[in-house]
Amino acid sequence: MSGAGSDTSRLIDVELDESVGRATPDIEHERAVAIFDLVEENCFHPVGDDKGGPYKLRLSLVDSRLVFAISRGDGEAVVTHILSLTPFRRIVKDYFLICESYYDAIRSSTPSQIEAIDMGRRGLHNEGSQTLMDRLNGKIDIDFDTARRLFTLVCVLHWRG
Repeated sequence: MSGAGSDTSRLIDVELDESVGRATPDIEHERAVAIFDLVEENCFHPVGDDKGGPYKLRLSLVDSRLVFAISRGDGEAVVTHILSLTPFRRIVKDYFLICESYYDAIRSSTPSQIEAIDMGRRGLHNEGSQTLMDRLNGKIDIDFDTARRLFTLVCVLHWRG
C-alpha cells in the first residue's frame, strides 16, 4: 500500500445508502462527523488494485449484509465486497445501547458519570473497529483511525436498517 493518506490510497467521497431511512438527530450528527473526518484523513486501498485511487465508497445494507462498493474518483468501478453483519451484531447492539446512555447522560449526569459511560463507549467502538479491520483483511487495507470512522458508519446503517 502507498503511504498513509496518499492520493492513490485514500477515499475522497463516502456515501451511505439513504434507502434505509433517516435516524435520530444524534445519530445523523455522528454520521455527518464520521464522513467529514473520514474524507479529511484516511488510509484506504483495495487489495490487489495496482491502478490506485483516489477512491469513492458507497456503503449499503443488502439482505442483512454490509456492501462496500468501491470506485475510482472518476466513477470507474473497482470492486465490491459483501460482508456478513453477524460478527457485528452484538457489538453494534451494545454500542447503540451505550450511546443512548451517553446521550442521556450528557443532558443530565455529572462529568464523572459521563466520562465513565464514554470510556465504555470508546472501548466498544474500538472493538467494533478491530472487528471491521479483521473482516476487511485481505480485501481492503485500512488503518485503525479509518476503521474507527467506518465502524461509526456501519453503526449508522445498522441503526437505520
